[in-house]
Amino acid sequence: MSRFKLFIPLIIFVVLAMFFWKGLSLDPNAMPSALIDKSFPEFSLPRLQDETQITTKKDLLGDITLVNIWATWCVSCRVEHPYLNKLKEQGVRIVGLNYKDESNAARQWLTDLGNPYQWNIVDTEGRLGVDLGVFGAPETYILDPQGVIRYKHVGVVDQRVWDEKFLPVISQIEN
Repeated sequence: MSRFKLFIPLIIFVVLAMFFWKGLSLDPNAMPSALIDKSFPEFSLPRLQDETQITTKKDLLGDITLVNIWATWCVSCRVEHPYLNKLKEQGVRIVGLNYKDESNAARQWLTDLGNPYQWNIVDTEGRLGVDLGVFGAPETYILDPQGVIRYKHVGVVDQRVWDEKFLPVISQIEN
């Protein structure tokens, strides 16, 4: 029995190594959302450019829409921002959700880097983000014309993500 005790640390190490090995094979961007195929949450929040204008879920209806969660404190948001500007030039409807950010800094960001958004929702306290299950910025949701969430992407949107993940979902919505 005393010899068996000598192997306990080795057994624990092997078990932990197997868990870590499995974890390395998982896609960190593959975070399932409980909201897929459910309606976008109800909300009533101000717009960034004119905080007296209140935005609601009804403003998201009518077209296929990307809802992009972003903030000035988010380094990855700066990386994806030029690509979002490119998508806007191609006619893609993008609504921003400025998440837990300062409005003055966000307005300056859009002035300096360009504004890919049709408009921005101000979520200073993060309440809508909580309702959406936001892990952090950037995250992007694809909504169908009825405001139903069809896809959630965690991380930077770039050409590869657009081609491999977004276009198939958008094509399916259009058909």
